[in-house]
Amino acid sequence: MDNQLTARTEFAAAINQICSERGISPDTVINAIKQALVASFNKDFPEQAIEIEENEDIVVVADIDQETGDFKIFKGSEGDKTKDMTDITPPGFGRIAAQTAKQVILQQVREAEKDSIVSEYRDKIGDIVTGMVQRMDGYNVIVDIGRGQGVMPPEEQIRNEYYKLNSRISILIKEIAETSRGEAVIISRSDPKLLAGLFAREVPEVGAGNVVIKSIARDAGNRSKIAVESTQDGIDPVGSCVGQKGVRVQAVINELNGEKIDIVQYSQDQAKFVKATLSPAEGISVKFNEDKTEVVVTVPEDQLSLAIGRGGQNVKLAAKITNLKIKIISDKSDPGIVVTGDEEYEIDQLGLSTKIRNLLIEASLTRIEDLINHSEKLESIKGIGPKSLKKIKEQITAYQPSRITETESKPEDKKDKEDKKDKEDKKDKEEPSKESKKDSSDKKTDKPTED
Repeated sequence: MDNQLTARTEFAAAINQICSERGISPDTVINAIKQALVASFNKDFPEQAIEIEENEDIVVVADIDQETGDFKIFKGSEGDKTKDMTDITPPGFGRIAAQTAKQVILQQVREAEKDSIVSEYRDKIGDIVTGMVQRMDGYNVIVDIGRGQGVMPPEEQIRNEYYKLNSRISILIKEIAETSRGEAVIISRSDPKLLAGLFAREVPEVGAGNVVIKSIARDAGNRSKIAVESTQDGIDPVGSCVGQKGVRVQAVINELNGEKIDIVQYSQDQAKFVKATLSPAEGISVKFNEDKTEVVVTVPEDQLSLAIGRGGQNVKLAAKITNLKIKIISDKSDPGIVVTGDEEYEIDQLGLSTKIRNLLIEASLTRIEDLINHSEKLESIKGIGPKSLKKIKEQITAYQPSRITETESKPEDKKDKEDKKDKEDKKDKEEPSKESKKDSSDKKTDKPTED
């Protein structure tokens, strides 16, 4: 902020107070007052204003004494000093201008204050701060971040997180962006840099640079993977981030409302790194293509579900953190699935058209298991005809044939069980009648013997 005015008068003292409270320069406030005075003159004395506007060489300016606050309106050529211009201050203009100029001055001061705040936070981009949820503005969340407010648009929010008014949350100062209301400080809860910042805050070794976070793959609100490496001998990077009894990583998890975090050790050996990222699956073998951009991962059949993860999440994060295209197959006959890490939903691995994909998402069928177990819901979706249904089933079969076979055999198994049960019930009914006949015949034969 520029140097303050010498507070010899009430006017100068008032200017200094405004500048101190708002964090803006005195020149900004003085210029705002001058613009407000000219705007007030044009509004309240339109005839004179129009007459002056007709002459393009003549301009109206306001001059103000920064000590006393006395002001005058002048007209003259642009660039001339006020002493060379004509004084056209109307009688009683001070009283008339006061109310008219008030809103203009306030608006100018607000804009100057906003610019000052934005400039301050421009130097803080990438920092992690704690803010308080202030209000909801449509789909945006407005957060008090200290001197100003941060805007968190929907794409920067955690999908399954509820933002409660006056609750305190950790956020990332992401960028300064142009919005419909001018420049705004954009904050984020879903950015991977937030995770890195939280670990730097909670783990001294990360903050000091003894442990480096090499890469992060994040599915905000659900699960994340971070790869860490030690830069100093004798320091266990994974153990440092986990902490004694998991206290450090738990602090980060609590900040993110229960988001699961997998910490793996980074390795220059790509095969070793891929195996680490696909944990908890074990017994994995990997084979890279020639340019090492794609890897075929063979997993024991009983470990396949662990390697893929719920909704394909584990393998998707592994592909993202290693920056590789991963094809994962079981050690038995299986066409396997190919994952790049860019898939938003599990159904993205089926390679469906955009139209079909969007229809499935609208129907909340985002997982392969949903398509298998809710075939009646799939068939009832408008816009998906017989050809599309056939295409979807073919893709699912190529994805995991064992699951399709299993599902298709279930109705038959159920029918067989029902038939078997009916036969057993029928047999049970017949057997008592036979027993009763036998009993009656025994009685008949026994009776003469008694006599």
